Amino acid sequence: MHVLVLGAGVVGVTSAWFLKQQGYDVTVVDRQNQAGTETSYANGGQISVSHAEPWANPSAPLKLLKWLVRSDAPLLFRPRLDPAQWRWAMAFLKQCTASRAAYNLRQIVNLGIYSRAHLQALRQDIGIEYDHLERGILHFYTNPEEFESALRPARMMRELGCDRQVIDANRAVELEPALAPVKGRIAGATYTSEDESGDARQFTRSLAKKAEEAGVEFLYNSEILGFENTQDRVLGVNVIREGRHQILRADNYVLCLGSYSATLARKLGLTLNVYPAKGYSITVPVKSESAAFNVSLTDDEYKLVYSRLGDRIRVAGTAELSGYNRALNLTRCRAIVRRTAELMPDAGLWERAEFWAGLRPATPSNVPYIGKSHFGNLYLNTGHGTLGWTHSCGSAAALADIVAGRTPDVDFAFTGL
Repeated sequence: MHVLVLGAGVVGVTSAWFLKQQGYDVTVVDRQNQAGTETSYANGGQISVSHAEPWANPSAPLKLLKWLVRSDAPLLFRPRLDPAQWRWAMAFLKQCTASRAAYNLRQIVNLGIYSRAHLQALRQDIGIEYDHLERGILHFYTNPEEFESALRPARMMRELGCDRQVIDANRAVELEPALAPVKGRIAGATYTSEDESGDARQFTRSLAKKAEEAGVEFLYNSEILGFENTQDRVLGVNVIREGRHQILRADNYVLCLGSYSATLARKLGLTLNVYPAKGYSITVPVKSESAAFNVSLTDDEYKLVYSRLGDRIRVAGTAELSGYNRALNLTRCRAIVRRTAELMPDAGLWERAEFWAGLRPATPSNVPYIGKSHFGNLYLNTGHGTLGWTHSCGSAAALADIVAGRTPDVDFAFTGL
């Protein structure tokens, strides 16, 4: 049986890998010239089960109102004459109740634990390298109110099996000495020892190479235009490849196109409430080994994550709901540099920061679409938001089970089941 995977980001490539391991013939299609070139290119680098509190929670509406006038706000909503944006925003507000936030957190944690285990097993099985570190993730808070608001979600995560321990500033500095210069400003912290970090782009490209060696076909430089379909089945995918129109046919199709999944799905009459949340990152060389961190960090007040990738530092975060525009907002880029240099001035060569922006495929709930659509042979693996790297292996393993007609071994609200 032949499966056509649409998209060669980290979610598409892991989907292809796990489908191939199930014995399917797999082809991956992408408009770029290699894997991991868009949203997977320079993300935050965390495998972060502990980063599970949904954006949509009871405190979010007031924060958003405060942030509307700030161009460097952690979450920035730029209103547009775009029905998809407003539909997403209205659905987001409906998810901001305590009960919905708790339900969504449970989905995110369950999938995260399952996915992290699959990544670890994959790494052991095939020996893949991607500058990964297994030193946990430390959330630190310089605002006492932010720390207090994190205690309830942390307790809920522990109850679900994510061991996110509450610690004080002394323990935080013991775990990561690079925080010593700001120890007096740390109101509190949490630490999840089982979380990890690593370069998602390097992982994606290395796994794509392994998949190709195992027999997966990759069709790069292929622009996906739309579908041929009946009312209940996809018959083919229209692409422009090497300047020519082609129709690619398979038995089953998997949609893994990140933020662009929604626009393509509309051509089939499917409404996926996925909207691009533009995120930013900086990558800088390490300046001082003694001043640079090795434990991956999360600065929850500023919505920033910090990962050590070999001799580089990656800091990523913020979200801008402003459509499909990938242009850099230098104000937001410089805000990341300013905050990081303030906390760890000697850790990196901040003046040499490389800026990047990518479109994260966000759902209002932060819970992705994984499973079967109402088309009998079209499957979804998209809408992972900021957690595509964290959830990629588990989503792919679960999706491969669903394609094979099995129920995945994880408590998650799959579509079409």
